[in-house]
Amino acid sequence: MTDPSAVSADSSARDIALDTAALRVLAHPLRLNVLSLLRERGPSTAGRIAGELGIHPGAASYHLRRLAAGGLIVEEAERGTGRERWWRSAHRQSVHDPAAAFGEEREAGLGYTHAVALAAADRLRRSAQELPGMPGEWADVVTYSDFLLRLTPAEVGRMRAEIFEVIERYRADGSTSTSTSGGSEGAVPVTLQVQAFPVPGTALPPAGDT
Repeated sequence: MTDPSAVSADSSARDIALDTAALRVLAHPLRLNVLSLLRERGPSTAGRIAGELGIHPGAASYHLRRLAAGGLIVEEAERGTGRERWWRSAHRQSVHDPAAAFGEEREAGLGYTHAVALAAADRLRRSAQELPGMPGEWADVVTYSDFLLRLTPAEVGRMRAEIFEVIERYRADGSTSTSTSGGSEGAVPVTLQVQAFPVPGTALPPAGDT
């Protein structure tokens, strides 16, 4: 999930601003992970995705069909052989700004944001499992940091915007890519998770308040 202000004009044509229908399609953490895998690794099949994510091929096929129906992925028919179908992402990334959503779109956005959080937790778990076998140069720079700050919503908004500016600068420099090719020598797809939320239990309204 990316704030629109973090996307440059030159790159925005490769991104999709999620509408209500797309938000509902992506309100599922496993479906988000399937889409992320296609964006990170390039075109793939249901069987390959099932093996990567540890799910049944039938489940992978179902989620691929839902993503295709929502216009988020497209089939590469020329690569298909018999019953094997290849799929690729139709966009570089999804863009959704919860603060700009109203009505049904805002409600659908809440479900999408919930799925994003669950998908991020699953990806973090899988990353931690790979850490013991990771080459030293990567193990030395991987970070799982957690900071406790006291901020207002406005301060969180400013910090988020500043972080997104840094991310966009690295993307513009070509040091990140949506495939295993391109970028600097030795570059691989890197997931940077940006999470900022009130400590659970501290920002909810008192019981009974509407």
